[in-house]
Amino acid sequence: MTVRTAGARGRANGKRGEARVFAWPEDPAQVSVTDIDFEALAHVLANCCRRGGHMRHYHSLAAHAVIVSEEIEALDGLEGEDRRTLALHALIAGTASAWFRGVAPLDGEGAGSARAADRIARLATGIEAAVREAAGLDPVLDEERAELLRLVDRMAAAAESRDLLEDGAPGAGIAFPPLKRRIRPLPPDKAAEAWLKRFRALGGRTDRAAPAKSAPAADKGSGNPDAGDA
Repeated sequence: MTVRTAGARGRANGKRGEARVFAWPEDPAQVSVTDIDFEALAHVLANCCRRGGHMRHYHSLAAHAVIVSEEIEALDGLEGEDRRTLALHALIAGTASAWFRGVAPLDGEGAGSARAADRIARLATGIEAAVREAAGLDPVLDEERAELLRLVDRMAAAAESRDLLEDGAPGAGIAFPPLKRRIRPLPPDKAAEAWLKRFRALGGRTDRAAPAKSAPAADKGSGNPDAGDA
């Protein structure tokens, strides 16, 4: 992510009306912790539809992440700081997708080749570690907590199948207990806003300065911002 694109408009910095310059996700092999731009990530994730767009109703990666994060925070048995950090882990899980959407297969390999898949998986692992560190989290999530995130993610996906896919559509069958909450489409701009609002409420930084270490829970309200119905 070495090139900063000046054409995008986002949150104004400095003078009123000045364009916010985003550092868009670019080369997945050149991801620097200090260059990760969480506002740019929010917009990319909000403009990427779940299931590769194979849905009649639009549902973004950003909106899905907000749902999983909120559900993690609502679980019983998690202590204050553990609750906050795990909810933040849930929000940024899968952000590596931002580096691969619309990108041609690597090394000239076919999209379905084992070599390309292995290379992408290795790059994604490195990206996810860098994103966690940039968010002020430990770069590696322990397996027990990772399994909890996977469980809630599958429940959210099942609710998505129930609420946003037509009967008979690929993946429409619910093979896992869904969340009780209803999943409703959220426009990309609203999804990006909800993602960033939650990121900040959980203690995430968007200034792309040196990564901050996790602060005590008393200083970082866990928050449960209104992200709409998505």
